[in-house]
Amino acid sequence: MKSQAYFLVKKGDPKQAFELRDFEISDPIESEVLIEVEAFGINYADVMARNGLYNEAPPMPFVAGYEVVGKVISLGNDADKSLVGQRVLASCRFGGYSKHVITNDYAIVQVGEQDPAELMALCTQAVTAYYMAEYLTPIHKIDTVLIHAAAGGVGTILIQLAKLKGATVIAKVGRTEKEVLVKELGADYVVNYRTSDYVEQINKALDGGRIDVSFNPVAGATFKKDWSILGSGGRMILFGGSALSEGKWGIFSKLNFVRKMGLILPIGLMMRSKNIMGVNMLKIADNRPIIMETCLREVVALYTEGKIKPQIGGTYTSDQLAKAHADLEGGSTTGKLVVVW
Repeated sequence: MKSQAYFLVKKGDPKQAFELRDFEISDPIESEVLIEVEAFGINYADVMARNGLYNEAPPMPFVAGYEVVGKVISLGNDADKSLVGQRVLASCRFGGYSKHVITNDYAIVQVGEQDPAELMALCTQAVTAYYMAEYLTPIHKIDTVLIHAAAGGVGTILIQLAKLKGATVIAKVGRTEKEVLVKELGADYVVNYRTSDYVEQINKALDGGRIDVSFNPVAGATFKKDWSILGSGGRMILFGGSALSEGKWGIFSKLNFVRKMGLILPIGLMMRSKNIMGVNMLKIADNRPIIMETCLREVVALYTEGKIKPQIGGTYTSDQLAKAHADLEGGSTTGKLVVVW
């Protein structure tokens, strides 16, 4: 059948990077479902892909996007027939910036008439946060947790999950107006890295104490800084490299990004009893889809029970896709950005 999607056709400026194109979408097979898309989400990985910095991205032109809300209109022979006509929240391996998308039946959750923007925040951001904070290395009441990009989609959910456990939360932001949001969500301390060195601010707040967990989607120079204040038994979770997007010198910027992170030897981890964990949710989706399914159902349950509240940074119409990308890349937004057809 015929459909339309925003294809990423060139790197750089979002105004020139995307092109609305017609395309032919295949029929779903086996356990696949075909969804008529109502809205789709924007993630920082999309920004990285647009800038040519995301190695997992397919060759251009391709359709970006990892999550949609929409209605199931067709399915493969092995999928549950009762899904037809149901409104669902779904994750997909690219293809989300489309009016129709095919995904597997285990990658969807039936939903009601909830706000599509709030639902979208559950699919990638909340699943990522839940996987790290509940599945990979559960947060404990005695932990002091540092959350980078704390006003973002993942960060705002991480704050809430940490506070549900009774942990102490340090929220790192880059704008004064974001400080209010993270405090409202329960952050115990707020550090603004634009006002002074955030490690100095943390040392002062904790009176020289150490952090137990760092959730870090920035990497680069922040890796060494977090490492310097990570205590025994501490866990550093790296789930992004947004510092890389600031580089403007191609391969030299990438080499400098690596240099800033330094070299860690395994024996050093053992001797200091410190831990480094890398998270790439695309790899989890590819190789351990049952984990994605479990985490998605858990966060939808938490949302339904009112235990977490997704933060919405902006809802855009489809012709404002370039603006949504620019706003996210510029760091001026909080919470989840969503595009509605």
